[in-house]
Amino acid sequence: MKVTILGNNSALPAFGRHPTSQIVTVYGEDILLDCGEATQIQMQRFGFGWRKMNHMFISHLHGDHYFGLPGLINSMSLLGRTAALHLYAPAPLKKIIDDILAVADTVLNYPLHFHPLPEGSELLVDTKSFTVTCFPVQHRITCHGFLIERKTKGRKLLPDKCREYEIPAYYYGKIKQGGDYERKDGSIVKNEWVTEDGPGPRKYAYCADTLYNEELVQYIKGADTIYHECTYLNADADRAASRFHSTSLEAARIAYLAGAKQLLLGHYSSKYRDVQAFQDEAATIFANVQATIEGAAYEI
Repeated sequence: MKVTILGNNSALPAFGRHPTSQIVTVYGEDILLDCGEATQIQMQRFGFGWRKMNHMFISHLHGDHYFGLPGLINSMSLLGRTAALHLYAPAPLKKIIDDILAVADTVLNYPLHFHPLPEGSELLVDTKSFTVTCFPVQHRITCHGFLIERKTKGRKLLPDKCREYEIPAYYYGKIKQGGDYERKDGSIVKNEWVTEDGPGPRKYAYCADTLYNEELVQYIKGADTIYHECTYLNADADRAASRFHSTSLEAARIAYLAGAKQLLLGHYSSKYRDVQAFQDEAATIFANVQATIEGAAYEI
């Protein structure tokens, strides 16, 4: 499970940085979190297609978090997508998308299922591989964060061990499902002899634009990795509060309170050229922190 940063700036593109967007990859499926301007260009740049993407999530309706969406969903249609796409976003976005498609006389080649976000916290997606839950954060307009939880996968087959115990290849499927193997002489090859533990559960919390708010800790407690916006450095804490954003120190406090293992920072204001200062500042409170870089993939 990993997260790849497509855009890590705030409202204005600056210094080669783009508005917010990132992709979380779970067992080969790509999940899009926010879709700022140029998201599809960044997807191409960093090697992402659309065939592995079935779920998109928009945190709120400030343009730097969704202006890239109309172009992306249209491109998917032009490129021949037919599989259904699920979009989870604030309710008013449906009319925006419908109007854009209508004035362009555009009909998508695939079903676009729109799921309005609730007011509070709610389980949105539950697949065999992962779940996605939304939770409220405190911004100038209604805004949500998202908690993505990877489920435990079954046992991992060890082919060399299977050959050592003379297990035929056609039986590998049952081994993967947890079964033992009975040899011709009646002896039993235990499953744990020819397998190892598969990937365990993981939690990734995406804390979108928000004022410092300790109430969100209840939703992200125990997350392995937390992404928390840090639009400003601590010297601009008053400006951050007045604009319902956070500082790098405040992001670090949230990660500490939540008991996270790793903190990722982003949503930098265009007033800052060098983002290393965000990491240095946060590290005074939370040691395992990284100021995200576009194109970088971070293990969760």
